[in-house]
This record gives sequence, C-alpha cells and structure tokens, in this order.
Amino acid sequence: MAETEKITINMNVVDLGKVDLLVEQGFYSNRTDFIKTAIRSQLTTYSNVVEPLIKEKSFAVGISYFNKSLLEEVHSQNKQLDIKVVGMLVLADDIEEELAIKTINSVKVFGVLKASPEIKEVINHINHEKLMVR
Repeated sequence: MAETEKITINMNVVDLGKVDLLVEQGFYSNRTDFIKTAIRSQLTTYSNVVEPLIKEKSFAVGISYFNKSLLEEVHSQNKQLDIKVVGMLVLADDIEEELAIKTINSVKVFGVLKASPEIKEVINHINHEKLMVR
C-alpha cells in the first residue's frame, strides 16, 4: 500500500454541510471519501499540465531514499546531487551534516521530506543560501 500523509483543510460551514448532505445521501461513504475523490478528479483534470512538468524538470516520482553509503559514493566521485522528487524524499538518519553539505547541491520536494531536524536545517540552508562548501 502506498505511503499516506494526513492533511488538514478548512472549509466554510455551508460547503461542509453540502459534503455532509452528499454523504448522507450515499454518494460518498464519508467526508474523507469525498475529499479524496475531489482531489483525484482535479489531478486527472490537470494531468496534462503535471505530467509534462515532471518529465521536463526530471523529477523522480514516488519514494526516493538516500543514506550515508550512497552519499559517500557520490562524494567519492566528486559529484553533487540536485534532488527533485514528487512524492517523498527520505534522507536516512545515518547521514551526517557535513556529508550532506558536501554532496547535496539542491533539494526540491513536492510532497514530504523525511529527515532528521539537523539535516532538514542543512537542506533549508543549502536551498536558501546556496552556500558553496570547499
């Protein structure tokens, strides 16, 4: 089963009442079913925009996982990564701040970034300051 994330939305009371009415009438099993259906519908409507952007910008789609050994390999090749993900990016807990600074040039995630608070701070700094580490 695909990884899921909880989101919270605010709706005005009239719209919420209409959703509840549709649920009561059996069109949807619950509010969540309505919201998921609406989101899927909009993603389908705009797929002609989203899909070409994913390809054009070379985004990885799904769950991307990086750990210390992978970043050490990148470092041994004197390379830096521009990580672009639609879905989830997982930066393992074994990654040290210095290694992240040396190997990650930029990060763009549409979805979820899972990393230690220290690595998130490094990523934030890299993305906003574009620091060059020598």
